[in-house]
Amino acid sequence: MLLRLDPAVHDALARWAADDLRSLNAQVDLLLRRALDDAGRLPRGTAPPRRPGRPPRDDPA
Repeated sequence: MLLRLDPAVHDALARWAADDLRSLNAQVDLLLRRALDDAGRLPRGTAPPRRPGRPPRDDPA
């Protein structure tokens, strides 16, 4: 999906995402989910967003 953003907004989102250890895509997804939830429009059964940071390791070390 193409999303046109003001460069300053893009930079602010990118900094916020980095602070939260998320990709820019994951940050936008999180914000959209919050907005949908606040408006009472988040579909039932929607999977929760992934936790920030690296996924857990599958193999015990």
